[in-house]
Amino acid sequence: MKLHTINTGFFKLDGGAMFGVVPKSIWQKTNPADENNLCNWAMRCLLIEDDDRLILVDTGIGDKQSEKFFSHYYLHGDDTLEKSLQNLGFSRDDITDVFLTHLHFDHVGGAIIRENEKLIPAFKNAIYWSNKNHWEWATNPNQREKASFLKENILPIEESGKLRFIENKDSVEFTKNIKVRFAYGHTDAMMLPQISYKGKTLIYMADLLPSVGHIPLPYVMAYDMFPLKTLDEKAAFLKEAQENKYILFLEHDPINECCTLEMTEKGIKFGQAFRLAEI
Repeated sequence: MKLHTINTGFFKLDGGAMFGVVPKSIWQKTNPADENNLCNWAMRCLLIEDDDRLILVDTGIGDKQSEKFFSHYYLHGDDTLEKSLQNLGFSRDDITDVFLTHLHFDHVGGAIIRENEKLIPAFKNAIYWSNKNHWEWATNPNQREKASFLKENILPIEESGKLRFIENKDSVEFTKNIKVRFAYGHTDAMMLPQISYKGKTLIYMADLLPSVGHIPLPYVMAYDMFPLKTLDEKAAFLKEAQENKYILFLEHDPINECCTLEMTEKGIKFGQAFRLAEI
């Protein structure tokens, strides 16, 4: 098995929304905001070579939306999904599986492209993986979350016939080296790959833990549908991760790809940061 970081670029989101009830005077120490109160965030995906499968975890925001849509998110940086794949010697056609942690636009946007005015799968040879609970949640969204679930990112997957569902059961096996964890605070039935890699356990954190700045328990995004559930999930996960020396792969941290946790007198804190290639 080989793991590769796939950088797809950066975008900006409101700092207050990203840190919920935590005051700006505190969170800006780790995630400084610009003059518009916007913080910088990565859209960092993961490529997994596992036997004869080439698995892409999440796809970034894509490039098919309107100029008005992108004007809200200030996309920047030189990285793209396609360029990052090419740098590793792969193309979109080599991908066998697209594992979607959840269907918010910054995670699934790159899964569908616009070609000759038609919306088609960006990865024509791949199976797309979600789960029934989250698919139903995303295709019949509540008013608060509706703006994050864009039909043009989601419905073409089903229409292509390439959609498959993972069983909604914790620790379900995706491959012999990958198990799936579920989290329900950010959105219903978000999936987190748990990967056995070089004798260690690595977790792709998606939006349960967007960055090292979100490690303290009260630092919960205003975007989360069920913040108290996120608090419970974070508390249980951080304890497990610290005790078992898990490596956390951070999708949105603008600087840190991976980190560990350590126990201190004041509880579980950020440990060490490093790049995936350094494992």
